[in-house]
Amino acid sequence: MPRYTYIAKTRNGSSKKGILDAKNESELAKTLRAEGSILIKAELEMGKSKIKLPISLPFFGNVSLVERTMFSRNLRVMVASGIPLPRALGILAKQSRSRKFQKIILEIKQSVLTGSSFSDALANHSQIFPEVFTNMIKVGEESGTLEKVLDILTDQMEKEHEIKSKIKGAMIYPAIIFIAMFVIGIVMLIVVVPKLSKLFNELQIELPITTRAVIAIGDFLAAFWYTVPIVLILIVVAFKLSLKTAAGKRIFDSFVLKIPIISPIIKKTYSAVTVRTLSSLISAGVPIVRSLEIVAGTLNNIHYKNAIKDVAERVSRGSKLAEVLQDYDEIYPNLVIQMIAVGEETGETSSILAKLADFFEQEVDNATKNLSAVVEPFLMLIIGIAVGFFAISMIQPMYSMMGSL
Repeated sequence: MPRYTYIAKTRNGSSKKGILDAKNESELAKTLRAEGSILIKAELEMGKSKIKLPISLPFFGNVSLVERTMFSRNLRVMVASGIPLPRALGILAKQSRSRKFQKIILEIKQSVLTGSSFSDALANHSQIFPEVFTNMIKVGEESGTLEKVLDILTDQMEKEHEIKSKIKGAMIYPAIIFIAMFVIGIVMLIVVVPKLSKLFNELQIELPITTRAVIAIGDFLAAFWYTVPIVLILIVVAFKLSLKTAAGKRIFDSFVLKIPIISPIIKKTYSAVTVRTLSSLISAGVPIVRSLEIVAGTLNNIHYKNAIKDVAERVSRGSKLAEVLQDYDEIYPNLVIQMIAVGEETGETSSILAKLADFFEQEVDNATKNLSAVVEPFLMLIIGIAVGFFAISMIQPMYSMMGSL
């Protein structure tokens, strides 16, 4: 029977080395798992020869949420099958379509082979694997429940991708209408208005102030049309730069929470993300205060981030989570507070949060389905006002001219 030299992680996080006889690496991993250890590295004793995999690939491209979800799902399957972690990482690197992700996975594999824990190797790539991911993996390593943790992470990322996809899908129709209206307006100002302006000048008609304003804008755009893309780029750059400042971020985050149609969807989305992430961390064994600190780091809106940071601090001093959240009932629905209170009383906080996340994700789904129908009347109203203003401004002088004949 083949003999393997191995390195494994015990439940308390320490490393151990040894030699065992096993039919193959899968059998070796199962034997170690039965002893409460996770196989990290295994080498078949074949004299001086050892099996190694290449670790260098080109680097470019971005790593999408879909890629990370597939990574977590496939890694869970391989860990459950008893495949050693380094070998599983090598297989996943070959499967990845992103060359950037391939290199990162192989770097993680190399770190594991040199003795680092899986969570520490992931922490070196925090731009790809957020703190919530690495902390849950660390808990899985220490408790010997890596398979369960990967299952929780996969489910969470799938839910996150589902919510983002639904929101983006709901915004496509309004965005297309707005862009079409903007482009048609620019074309009218550049092509049609200068011709009408020339006609009015030849007829020497006295023009209303609105008509003069439209003509001035049209003449400017006809002469300096290339300024339109430049101005748009500057606006986008200025907007992104403003979001990097504390004041700009706070103003924008406050504004989106007050938009009549969008605000309810945003609040439900953040509620779903908060309770889903908190449920995943608690079920993985992360302490409640540390879980809240990690959740705060995953939230983009400054008001939600500051709220959860304050909640974490007050819970660390002995306050109950539901009682503290009552001070933030303007951003978290009362249902969240009441259900968390029930969870704290029954000791089922994690399962109740998971069910609550399912509820809010369904609410977001229903809201995004109706978003187009709700937004459409407002878009038609805006288009009607714009067309009416343009028509009155340009046709009114013609009626005045015809009336003077």
